[in-house]
Amino acid sequence: MSQEVKKLLSFILSCIIITAISGCSGSTTSSTSESSILPEASQNTSEENVNKGISEFPKNAKVSYLGPQGTYTEEATLFFFGDDTVMLPEVTVEEAIEDVLSETSDYAVIPQENTIGGAVTNYVDALLSCDDVYIVGEVVLPISQTLLGVPGASLNDIKIVYSHAQGIKQSEQWRKENLPDAVPEETDSTAAAAAYVAESNDRSFAAIAAPGAAKLYGLEVLAENVQITDANKTRFYVLSKKPQDNFAHTKAVFAACLTADKIDDVIVEIHNSGLELVTIHDRPEGSMLGKYNYIIETENENGISSSITDKIASLEGVRLLGCFDAVLRNH
Repeated sequence: MSQEVKKLLSFILSCIIITAISGCSGSTTSSTSESSILPEASQNTSEENVNKGISEFPKNAKVSYLGPQGTYTEEATLFFFGDDTVMLPEVTVEEAIEDVLSETSDYAVIPQENTIGGAVTNYVDALLSCDDVYIVGEVVLPISQTLLGVPGASLNDIKIVYSHAQGIKQSEQWRKENLPDAVPEETDSTAAAAAYVAESNDRSFAAIAAPGAAKLYGLEVLAENVQITDANKTRFYVLSKKPQDNFAHTKAVFAACLTADKIDDVIVEIHNSGLELVTIHDRPEGSMLGKYNYIIETENENGISSSITDKIASLEGVRLLGCFDAVLRNH
């Protein structure tokens, strides 16, 4: 590859990174060098593809997910696998992944990226730290954040707002306008926030959580749709100990451990293989400056063959994380 092509690719990648930085805040849940907007292809994924996705997975599967009950991850899990699923809520994503590795569960469902908050970096790190887990599916779920309080509470009562870091990030603008003096406090999940507020029975406490958490935890809805935009969506990965056969699947994800000057070689190979580059998320590798762990998402609507993924995965420092189809719940 000529030096001119390498320089051009490096410039394009730098522009992507700079654009991402300008749209990100200092939140610890979002990388400073990644896009915080869901890929257009993921947004356009049809709900009609759901039957195709579900048909490839067994009924009555045991699925671990980020609990407790009432989380968006639970909602995504039930949507993807159906009501016959054996649900195994876990306190952390790491525990959900460990369930898959130990074969306590068949699958795990973990949040990956949100329209507003960007990639959930600690969950991305958990995935990258495992060599024996694969992405076998993806769910794109519309997110409607709701402010919940104990019965009898009003907005004027609220002094502390509890939620997952993503819920806090997604509601930031609304809270500035409607609860400027309320202090945000992070919890392990949105459902954990709702459970805590219910247990406290304190009118000065509120939770930002899924609408269904109100009924589950006996809370009242104080405000609906407190997220910044109605286009708010979260992507969830479906993980397994065994990779999917990649015949005809439309998405492929690779992990790469490289110095930054080598990533353009991977991008060129992806392009030459006929795949579209969807997103790149980078995380510090930890041993030296300038070396990163990357998650690289690609797609081809006509299907991706094993010969293509094998060729890309043969590059130094690159491995295939999985081939799969993404499904979108429209409402």
